[in-house]
Amino acid sequence: MYYPDDLVEEIRLRSDIVDVIGSYIHLSRSGANHIGLCPFHNEKTGSFSVNGQKQIFKCFGCGVGGNVITFLMKYDNMTFPEAIKVLADRAGVALPEMEYTAEEKKQNQLKQQILQVNKEAAKYYYSVLKSPNGKKGEDYLKGRGLSDDTIRNFGLGFAPHNANLYNYLKSLPEKYGDDVLKASGIFNFSESYGVRDKFWDRVIFPIMDANNKVIAFGGRLMSEGAIEAGDKKIPKYLNSPETEVFDKSRNLYGLNIARRTRAAYLILCEGYMDVIALHQAGFDMAVASLGTAFTSGHATLIRRFTKKVYLSYDSDDAGVKAALRALPILKAAGISAKVIDMRPYKDPDEFIKNLGREEYERRIENAEGSFFYEIRMLEKEFDLDDPESKTRFCTEIANRILRLEEEIERNNYIEAICTKYNLSVESLSKLVAKQAMKTENMEPRPIIKSGIHDKKDADKLDTAKRNTQKTLLTWICDEPEIFDTVKSYIKPADFSGELYIKAAELLFEQIEEDARKINVAKIIGCFTDEDEQTEVASLFSSTKLDMSDDEKPEALKRLIIKILEQVAQRINEAAADGDIEAMSRGFVIKQTIEKLKKTDLKKW
Repeated sequence: MYYPDDLVEEIRLRSDIVDVIGSYIHLSRSGANHIGLCPFHNEKTGSFSVNGQKQIFKCFGCGVGGNVITFLMKYDNMTFPEAIKVLADRAGVALPEMEYTAEEKKQNQLKQQILQVNKEAAKYYYSVLKSPNGKKGEDYLKGRGLSDDTIRNFGLGFAPHNANLYNYLKSLPEKYGDDVLKASGIFNFSESYGVRDKFWDRVIFPIMDANNKVIAFGGRLMSEGAIEAGDKKIPKYLNSPETEVFDKSRNLYGLNIARRTRAAYLILCEGYMDVIALHQAGFDMAVASLGTAFTSGHATLIRRFTKKVYLSYDSDDAGVKAALRALPILKAAGISAKVIDMRPYKDPDEFIKNLGREEYERRIENAEGSFFYEIRMLEKEFDLDDPESKTRFCTEIANRILRLEEEIERNNYIEAICTKYNLSVESLSKLVAKQAMKTENMEPRPIIKSGIHDKKDADKLDTAKRNTQKTLLTWICDEPEIFDTVKSYIKPADFSGELYIKAAELLFEQIEEDARKINVAKIIGCFTDEDEQTEVASLFSSTKLDMSDDEKPEALKRLIIKILEQVAQRINEAAADGDIEAMSRGFVIKQTIEKLKKTDLKKW
């Protein structure tokens, strides 16, 4: 839902960031700031800073930063409207009611009723498991090594042969109609047999969304080889069909628990028991797709919580194929993926039972990068002792290297592959270029053998330039009295990149309007991308310069000169292409620099 900017700003102003964040993590006052342990990465010494005056937070360990809205979005993985609603409720601000059509109201009501039906069904299945009628299911779960706490945490249940969920739900005061029960997907309606429970003689796995709402069920058959009418074999595992509340390609089993762990990564499995076994062993960041192949929808969901995944798929051929399908999907979503070696066991459940938690941790530490995993699986298709087969293998490697976007990444993998398979870097580089030329509509990317250090040096130089600009913006924000001096020499357009320019424009506008009302949190709120918000927060959270008042004018002069020199460098690059206007502008900048060097800035 869209909320007007003035309403968002009112909610933010009435939500003191120190109070809000302090209700989630412990903060201690340290000068003008409050310090605590960062909730977004593991640390022993607090580097997480909350500034009540600026109404922003910044972690000097992992770099994340933003305003109070950003914090809630990141901490609880909320959408912007969800964060606004939480803060509005907290601040006592009434939000405008959404206007629904009659059809939308009907659909929303149906969704809420299905969720309520699912909740009651989950309670029913759990109560049956704990009753004498559920001994068969409980014996199975205990036989799989699950504790009472694990069974309770996952809400596991049992549907016996004589399952009677339909009559149970009908007996409740809510009096659910058949239209709602049919829409829930947990009953079969037919003219021949009437209404029957979909799940019977099965251990039940409630499927919850990220917000702990029961959206569907999975069931594991207890009677092996059971036959249904018409000699149709009953599936060993059965899931609810997709409904108004359940889309199997956009939900992950165990995510409701995993999201609360604050782990730096997720472990992606194939089945319910793998997730449950890992959680019981202490790996509560494990999740699994729900009876379907891994999809881009799953990847998008994962990216809300982390950008790093370990695949813990089965080690058999089917598991390998599933991993090879999932890896490019994860990469396309911007998620780094590695593969955990389960051998000699088939899956995480067997692995944990036989080798234990510590060995699984070691396997995580030694997990194989996605690219090398793909190459190792590819290697099985070729005879590397045969020259012709090895040539085809190298050609396939070249094709996969071409998929890599960054030149430095391609070069690194070329060198690593050549070391592993005793190949010539020059020969493989030429093969990559040759394959690029063969590929339709693809130009060969230049493959270089060196220059990596040049790239790193360039990155360091760029970082130094940006840090200079951050220092100036933070200084202006902390001491707006220097603004008149700064604006005499520097304009927002003199900063580097669109983000820096826009942030400077917003800050300059605020000071021009009223220097006493600098609102950094509002500036951050003008950016919607999470990474941009973090970067903008860093512009106003730079380390303060440690100096006396007498030293400040000279320090400010040096800072302004550095930024003007950066501007001059950019102008010179444009002038090299024959830009007459740039040449003229460059001459003016140089004159300004020389004049400023001879000027003593006045104290403010």
